[in-house]
Order: sequence, then structure tokens, then C-alpha cells
Amino acid sequence: MKKKFISALLCVAMTATMLTGCGGGNNDKNSNNNSSQVENNNTGDDANAGDDANAGDDANAGDDANAGDDSSSGGGKLTVWCWDPAFNINAIEEAGKIYQASHPGFELEVTETPWDDVQKKLTTAATGNALDTLPDIILMQDNAFQKNVISYPEAFTDLTGSSIDFSNFGAAKTAYSVVEGKNYGVPFDNGAVIACYRTDILEEAGMKLEDFTDITWDEYLEKGKEVLAKTGKPLLSCQSGESDVIMMMLQSCGSSLFDEEGKPAITGNESLKKVMETYAALVKEGVLVEVNDWDQYIGTLNNETVAGTINGCWIMASIQTATDQSGKWGITNMPKLVDVADATNYSNNGGSSWAVTSNCKDVDLATDFLASTFAGSVELYENILPSGALATYLPAGDSDAYGKAQDFYGGDAVFSKITEYAGKIPSNNTGVYYYEARDAIATAIQNVVGGSNVDDELATAQGTVESLMQQ
Repeated sequence: MKKKFISALLCVAMTATMLTGCGGGNNDKNSNNNSSQVENNNTGDDANAGDDANAGDDANAGDDANAGDDSSSGGGKLTVWCWDPAFNINAIEEAGKIYQASHPGFELEVTETPWDDVQKKLTTAATGNALDTLPDIILMQDNAFQKNVISYPEAFTDLTGSSIDFSNFGAAKTAYSVVEGKNYGVPFDNGAVIACYRTDILEEAGMKLEDFTDITWDEYLEKGKEVLAKTGKPLLSCQSGESDVIMMMLQSCGSSLFDEEGKPAITGNESLKKVMETYAALVKEGVLVEVNDWDQYIGTLNNETVAGTINGCWIMASIQTATDQSGKWGITNMPKLVDVADATNYSNNGGSSWAVTSNCKDVDLATDFLASTFAGSVELYENILPSGALATYLPAGDSDAYGKAQDFYGGDAVFSKITEYAGKIPSNNTGVYYYEARDAIATAIQNVVGGSNVDDELATAQGTVESLMQQ
């Protein structure tokens, strides 16, 4: 999930009004929000050096520091691994300050650890019987959460029944870190899908933002053809060979590539077939233009090549780098599928959640810290909003900071709107082979766009995933 994330997500708009890196396979490298943006910031031994800091006595020295008595007296220490100084690390350190205000002896030690390194270190610890090398808390990409808990259950702490109130988060967001009915993660950043449009281009075509609100993909296609004819601009762009748009469409109706038992559910999946057919129609009519890489995709937005985009809300960071376009963008919900059961105008793309490891010396302290901050503090989310950390903590959506009009988006209170969207997203099942399935679907859709039969391509994708699962 690594793309060049602009950590100023929402900063332009938020500063003006005083209040701005997860996808699959290599989709996460090109489509996730903060949970994938740290690579360029983490080069060098200092950024990635963690074996001594994270695996030795210092990182895990906690018997004294994390003893329960210290916790009850307001003391105690927690160690954390996460990535992206401007986003995730800023957020966890701000949470530490808020918690420390009521727990004066509390300490938080955060080690900058790129996502790839988090995954590698977790895998090494679990497979090498070295769980004592893990910190107390790690940040986990949502699309990898279930896979890791299922693969390495001994590495995680069950948070079900703790002081954390999971009902304060969108159900779909919480579901990413639920395995067999048990909660293993505290939701963090928002990956709610938004449809962003250049309102000035729509106006040129005789339309407005409201014409694209609560619509179907069939309506989107027809309106897109009209916009293309009148302005010469497609409505949408995406990377060729990626499956992000496919997965956003699929989740919008609560469907998945796997059944509840974790078996591939690709063939005979009528929702998926409809998604593939819709995508192919968008490309055929020129409403959706495919480009070669992430930079070209961002270029279509900043260079006014297209009239809009549909992606996780973190895309706002890249949109806002074109400061001359302030006031020309509007945000609404995505289209929904036609003739598909449980179709909605809401989906998710990207995001991450906090996990407490089994190596945590003071689980009560860790859960109280998370319950009091990421799962209980509107103040925290207001403080980190300028760095682009939109909440999935639903009460934050009602705060004054989230309710402020944003000039970049035509004076709309987009942050409260996006938080509302997050509460309406259907859940989907990721499972252990989620990334492999996404890759298979990415190949299938390119073949379908090239003229292949949809059913044949879905059967091939199903066979590919089944073969990988048997290895």
C-alpha cells in the first residue's frame, strides 16, 4: 500500500478555516490512505532500525514499568509500533498526551516502523516463537487484520468485553478486526469512499453535485456519457491492472470474494458479475479512463483531465495539492449497483486499526488507554484532524471541528458528512487470502475489458485462488 501520500490531507482547507496509509495485493501500494504512505519517510537505518529498539530489553522492558500497581496510580508504560510520522505517529502521540493529562505517570514509547516491517516482524515473532519481541500495541492495516489474527492467533489479545465501546464505530470498520465474533482491534482512520466531482465541469455540462447524489451506476454511466460529450472529460480514472474500483463496488452491497467459511465465492457471485459488467461498460463508453500508474492517476485529478474520482476519503490529500482548484470540488456518496440485493451508496477503501499484542505486560492499561482516546475522545480526533486523520469514531462527526464549512469543497461541512458515510458502510469478509483474490480479480477485469467472457474469467479467478489456498 505504498503511494506518495501527501500528509497535508485536509490541511489546506482546515488551515483556511482554522481549524489534511490499506487496498490489496499491490493495490494497497497504490490505494490506501495513511497506512501506505510512509515508505519515502522511512528510508535509512534510523527509520527502519528496530531490532534493537523493538526486540530487546528496552522495547519490551516492562515488568516494572507496566506493572499493574503503576497503572492504577496513573503510571505505566506502553510501547507502540506504527508508521508515518505526520499521520499515525502524530495521532498516537497526541493520544498519549491526552491520556497523560489524567494519568501523570504514564509513558508512551513509539517506534517508527514501516507497515512492511510491522508485517515481517509480526510474522517472524509468531513463526519463530519469539512473541516477546513484540511491543504492547501495533497498528494493523484493516485488510490484513483478519488474515493475521487467523494465522497467528497467539500474537493478539482478545478485546471483547473490555472497557472499549465498539458500538461507537461504524459496523463495517469494526468488522475488519473481528474474528469468530471476537474483537481484536480498535478502529482508527477513516477509509469511507467518497465521490468527488469538479462542480465547475459539471456546471459546464448543465449539471450539479445533487445530480450525482444517491444515484445508481446506470445513472452514473448515462450522466457520464453526457459530461464526456459536452466537456470532453471522463468522470472517472483509475489504474489499469488494479481492482480498487471493483472492490469498492462489491463492498457497497455487502458482498465479498469469500463466503463466511473463508472459501472463495467468485463463481456464481451475481454481485461480482454485475460489478465486472458495470466496470467494463464504463471503460467501453469512455466514462472511465484507465492509466498506467499512481502518478498518472493523480495527474488526471490535478491536471483537470477528468471531472471526478471515487476513492477512499484519503484521496482528498492529493486533490488539495492543486490549490488553484479550491472551491471547484464537491463531495457526495458513490453510485450504487442496480438489481443487486442490499446495494447501497457507501463503501470503504483503506484504513487501519490498533491491536494489543499478547506480549503486552499490562492489558488493562493498554485497553484503558485505547478506550480513553481512540475509542472515547472527541478532543483527540479534533486535534489530529489537521493531519488528515478523519475518524470512524462516530461521536466525532458531531463536533464543531468536523462541522466547519470547508472552502475547498464549496463551503460544505465535508468531514461530518464523511463520518456519517462511515456509519452506513456494509461489512465484507476479507479472510486469509484476500490479497491473492484481489490480484486474481484484477487480472480477470482486464481480460473482460479486453473482450473475454465474464463467467469464464470469474471461473479462472476462482481456480487461481483455490490453487493458492491448497499450496
